[in-house]
Amino acid sequence: MARLERIRVYPVKALDGVDREQAVILEGGTLAGDREFAIYDADGEVVNGKRTARVHDLETDVDLDAGRRLSIDAPESGEQERRQFDLADPTDRERAEDWLGDVFAVEATLERDRSLGFVDRRDMGPSVVSTATLESVASWFDELTVEGVRRRLRTNLEVSGVPAFWEDRFVGADAPALSIGDVTLEGVTPCGRCVVPERDPESGEREPDFRSRFVERRETAFPEWADPDAFDHYYTVTIITRVHEADRGTTLRVGDEVQALE
Repeated sequence: MARLERIRVYPVKALDGVDREQAVILEGGTLAGDREFAIYDADGEVVNGKRTARVHDLETDVDLDAGRRLSIDAPESGEQERRQFDLADPTDRERAEDWLGDVFAVEATLERDRSLGFVDRRDMGPSVVSTATLESVASWFDELTVEGVRRRLRTNLEVSGVPAFWEDRFVGADAPALSIGDVTLEGVTPCGRCVVPERDPESGEREPDFRSRFVERRETAFPEWADPDAFDHYYTVTIITRVHEADRGTTLRVGDEVQALE
């Protein structure tokens, strides 16, 4: 049986993800806690992994059940102390801004959006991938683990019990919708990838042949159930969905049954 295997949100855009047993779908169609905060510079430009590999120098966690407590280790800097900031507290958030500004060499502000989050595609919802897809991509590269692929692709919802690239069937002309528990989602677009998956999530070092090898293997593995016209290129993996408006405000839970709605 296909089931929702994992829910992962990214409370601070560009920093590490947090696994959740359940997640409320916001009225904007995104998951509560996902990209709720974002780091901006003085020019109003977001600080993210596309812009700087420095994000990989930080090991972070956000306790979403205890306010919004951000914990940061910066092992590459030689710092021994684990720093903590309560992002729900304005004064503590200013401390976090000062510290992050020093790390990224910008005048940093931490913006917050509790209604939608700072997702890239603000008219869409959570990203979806199958566990088998992650396993397949990991097999294309020496010493790349499934968890390493998760960290590179930064997907919200992971589905088990289905074949690799199962999610591709939900985008394109005449594609079916899918249900997770009582929630209906429509596939909107394949997710074209940026420079972030090419980097080692631990070191931030870029693997120069990652993209070319990925594209070659992805084309070879392209499934017969996918609509090729929905894909502009093969440097894509995972899909971006949109939650039906009637299902917003409901909750997704790990273990929910997943079905294609033909």
